[in-house]
Amino acid sequence: MTVLSVVTAIHPGALPYLGAAYQSLTSQVLPDGWTWEWCIQEDGVDVGARAALPDPTDPRIRIGSSRKGGPAVARTMALARSTGSLIKVLDADDELTTGALARDISALEAHPRIGWTTSRVLDLMPDGSLQEFEGDPAPGLIAREAVLTHWREHHRPQVHPATLCVRRDLVTLLGGWMALPASEDTGLLTALSVISEGYFTREPGLRYRKHPGQSTAHPDHGQGAEWAARMSIIEARADALAALINHS
Repeated sequence: MTVLSVVTAIHPGALPYLGAAYQSLTSQVLPDGWTWEWCIQEDGVDVGARAALPDPTDPRIRIGSSRKGGPAVARTMALARSTGSLIKVLDADDELTTGALARDISALEAHPRIGWTTSRVLDLMPDGSLQEFEGDPAPGLIAREAVLTHWREHHRPQVHPATLCVRRDLVTLLGGWMALPASEDTGLLTALSVISEGYFTREPGLRYRKHPGQSTAHPDHGQGAEWAARMSIIEARADALAALINHS
């Protein structure tokens, strides 16, 4: 069997949503010859992920913990424990839509030259309603550096990093997620876009939960000195990669 590793960082504030993430994962039907594992990494000790799961004995679930370091550290530690040839991101408070994993696998198998996939997102509001995410690109192949070009112009990703599925060798080549307090997934996606073509699936692949405890609700997330530093280093790394590749 070929393994797709789903990587999830978990902190105490996201525990109430972990069960819904699990249910969305168990509803996935994968192509013949494929299976998934769920690498949950607790950001700190005694977070309590096992107790928050409906079936903690599911053999596909692999829970680990490490010193508290934020989501970038937790995801990279989960990557270190994973065994899959594909790495799929799933935030602990989000939910996969029906068929999301099969569509990721299908795109990567149909286009051997691409390194990663993303998909459309529906915002899951506190009242349970779903809202569209504006500004999606056309479905299909995404040219190398297109995400970086969009980032330079808008300082936001062209596609949603919370839907990322990537070939293992590329995410390990880049060292996992950027060591940032937030936007670490955007940093990874932007760098990936420089070294490989990607793919965007128009069919929604994720319900992105909106709630007061999420990191994007923090006042420093979209403004101030920390925000400026994060934006600067994300762009600087992508620019350095682009310069290296284009002049090699």
